Amino acid sequence: VIFVFHYLDQINRLSSLPFLMADGANSDGVVTTNSNALVGREIEWANNSEELVKKHNEINHGVIRTRFPPEPNGFLHIGHAKSLNMNFSLAFEKLGVELPNRRTVFRYDDTNPDAEEEKYIDSIRRDVEWLGWKPEKTTYSSENFDILYDHAITLIKKGLAYACNFNQTQVEAQRDLAKGRVKALNAGKDPNVEFPLDDALLPGPNRNTSVERNLKIFNNMRMGVYDEGAWTLRLKMDFESSNPNMYDLIAYRIKYTSHPHVGDRWCIYPAYDFTHGICDSIEHIDYSICTLEFETRREPYFWILWALDLYRPKVYEMSRLNLQYTVLSKSKLLELVKWKVVRGWDDPRMPTISGLRRRGYTADILNSFCNDVGATRAQNVVEVEKLNQTARLKLAPNSRRAMVALDPIQVEITNFEEASSLMEAEDGLEKMEFLVPNSPTDETLGSHKVKLTKVVYLDSSDFRLEDSKQYYGLAPKKAVGLKYYGGLLFCEEVVFQNGSDEKIQLLKCTIDKSEGRKKPKSFITWVPENAIKCEARVYNNLFTVPEPTETWKDEINPKSEVIHKNALVDPSVKELCDAKNVDKWKSNAALQFERFGYFCVDIDTTFDPATSSGKLVFNRTVSLKEEVFKKVISSDEEAKREARKAEQRKAKEIKEARMKLDPKDLFKLDPEYTGKYSKFNDEGIPTHLANGDELTKSAMKTLKKEQVKLIKSQKKAAK
Repeated sequence: VIFVFHYLDQINRLSSLPFLMADGANSDGVVTTNSNALVGREIEWANNSEELVKKHNEINHGVIRTRFPPEPNGFLHIGHAKSLNMNFSLAFEKLGVELPNRRTVFRYDDTNPDAEEEKYIDSIRRDVEWLGWKPEKTTYSSENFDILYDHAITLIKKGLAYACNFNQTQVEAQRDLAKGRVKALNAGKDPNVEFPLDDALLPGPNRNTSVERNLKIFNNMRMGVYDEGAWTLRLKMDFESSNPNMYDLIAYRIKYTSHPHVGDRWCIYPAYDFTHGICDSIEHIDYSICTLEFETRREPYFWILWALDLYRPKVYEMSRLNLQYTVLSKSKLLELVKWKVVRGWDDPRMPTISGLRRRGYTADILNSFCNDVGATRAQNVVEVEKLNQTARLKLAPNSRRAMVALDPIQVEITNFEEASSLMEAEDGLEKMEFLVPNSPTDETLGSHKVKLTKVVYLDSSDFRLEDSKQYYGLAPKKAVGLKYYGGLLFCEEVVFQNGSDEKIQLLKCTIDKSEGRKKPKSFITWVPENAIKCEARVYNNLFTVPEPTETWKDEINPKSEVIHKNALVDPSVKELCDAKNVDKWKSNAALQFERFGYFCVDIDTTFDPATSSGKLVFNRTVSLKEEVFKKVISSDEEAKREARKAEQRKAKEIKEARMKLDPKDLFKLDPEYTGKYSKFNDEGIPTHLANGDELTKSAMKTLKKEQVKLIKSQKKAAK
C-alpha cells in the first residue's frame, strides 16, 4: 500500500510539470516533451545531479535518444518488431517529439560469446533494414569493453565490487538465505531466529575483503590465470533488499571463448546487468525502454550508475507482445527447429521476422500491426486475426490477381470448336482469349490475358459428385458460370479412373454462351491447358489452441502446413516468378489467387520463365477472409447432435401443421392435445378432461391464451 501511494504521488508530482510541445531545445539544451508519458517506478538512485543533467543536455542538444539493444544469440521475432516500432517511432509520438529531434541507437548487446554468432549479427541488421528503421548509428556493447573494465576497477577501489570464488550452488544458497531473512523481517519475525546467519555463506569469505586483494584477483582473471567458473567479480549491493536482484549480482565472469565481434582479446566478459545501463549512459540515451519482466531490474540498473556517478536515463517498461496460436520463447522456438516440426528459423509458420517475411508479410504489414497494437503496461494476448486482417488490407490494393487450381481436376470441353466458332475475337485478342485486370480496383496495375482452351483444369473444391441446395459449384448434369468466359459450363459426364468409382480422371463438359441461357448462381475459376505446375503451401495456425499451455508440444497443429504438390497456376504470372529475383532478405512477388487467398513466391523456387523449367513454389500468406475451422467431435457427440436436430425438425413440423389448423380445432386435432379433452365450448376451448372431470376457469383461461397466440401467429404469417 505504501508503495502504491508513493508511486501515485510521484505520478502526480510529474504530472504537475508544464506540458510542453516538442519544438526543439531551449537555451540550456533541454528538449521539451510530454512529461506525463513513459513514466516508470521511481528509484532513489535514479536522480541525476545538476552537473550530470547539464552535461547530458549539452551533448544531446536538440534531440531525444532511445535505443534498440538486441542480443545476437538468435533471430528477431514479431515481439522485436514491436520493440523496434516503440523505440524508433511510438515512444517519440507519446513524448510529443518532432521528427527532426528523434534519434535511435541500434546496439548489439553482445556480452555472451558462448551464444552469439556472426549469422545472428547479420540477420538482425538485415531485418532492421528490411523493416525500414534507420538508426542514428550502430554500436556494439563489446566496443565498450575497455570502458566497462575501467568502471569495474573503479567500483573495486570504492569497495563496491569484490572477487568471489563461490560456485553456482553456493551463490544460490546465499541468495536463498538472504531471501528467507528478508521474508521473515517483512513478516515481523526475527530473521536471526528464522534464518540464522551462516558466516560461510552470508556475508561469506569474499565480501569484506581488501581492495588490494580484489584488484589482484580481477587482474589475474583478465590475464587468464584461472579456470572458467573459478572466480567472478560481484557487486557489493544489498542483501537486506526486498528485491533479489540486489543480492550482489555478478559483474564479470571468465569465458575462454572467442568473441564474434572483437575476437580473442578478452577472456573475461561483463554480465548484461552490469553492461546495458553503462552503455545507455555512454551513448547518451534519454529513454531506456524494455519489457515488464525487467521491471525488477530497475534497482541494479540505477544502483550501478549511481555508484559510478554516471548519467541515469529514464527507464520505461511495456508489456511484451503475446500473439495467439504461437510461442515467442526462444527456447521453445529452438525446440520446434530441432524436432523438425518446422523447416527452420525462417519457416513461414514461425513468428520470426524471417519466417513472416518468407510467408509474405511485408514490412508495412508488420509495422502497421505493431502501431495498432501500441505499447502499454497492460498484459494481454493479441488475436492473430488482427495480424491477418492487417495483411489483407495492405495486400489487397497491390497484389496481382491470378487463377489457380490447388488440387486440379481435368475438364474436356467437348463442344469447344463449335463454341469457339460462334465467338468473335476482340481487338488485339485471339478467339477465346480475354483481357483480365490485374486489380479490379486499380487500373494502374495493368492487365493480363487468359485463354480458354479445349482442356482446362478446375479446383477439386469446385466439383461434387452429389449436388445439394447449399452447394453452388459444379456437379453432374449441372451448370455453373465460367469466370471471364461469361457463359455456362455444364457437366455431361464423369470419367473415373480404372477400377474406381470415386477417383475422377476427367470431366466431360460443354460450354454455353447463348442468349436466354439460365443465369448461374456462381462463377468458378479455372486454368488453361498450358498452366504452370507449381507447389502451393497453405499455412494455418502453428498451434491448435489460442494460448499454448505447459503441454504445448501436444498442441502443435498437424495441419499447420498443407502442401499441394501438383497445383496449376495461370501462365501469365511466370514473369513475376523468376528465381533470379527471389531473395530471402526481401519481400518477394505477392499474388492474390482468386478465391484462395494471398500468396507469395517462396525462396525454394528455381523457376526460369524463359524455359518454363525449374520448381515454382508459393506460400499462402493469409486467406481472403477469416476461416472458421470446425471442431472435431466424437461419435457420441455427433449422435447427440443428430438427435437434437431430429427433435428440432419434429418441433418445426408440428408448428407448421398447427399453423394450418382452424383455431377452433387446436385442442381437438393438434398432436400435443389430442386425447386429453372430451368436451369443448362453442369457441373450441376444452371444458372437460378425457376422464370427464370439469376444467377449472383458470385452466380454461390458460388454454384460451394458447388459442389467441395461434390466431395472432396466423395473422402475422398472412401479412
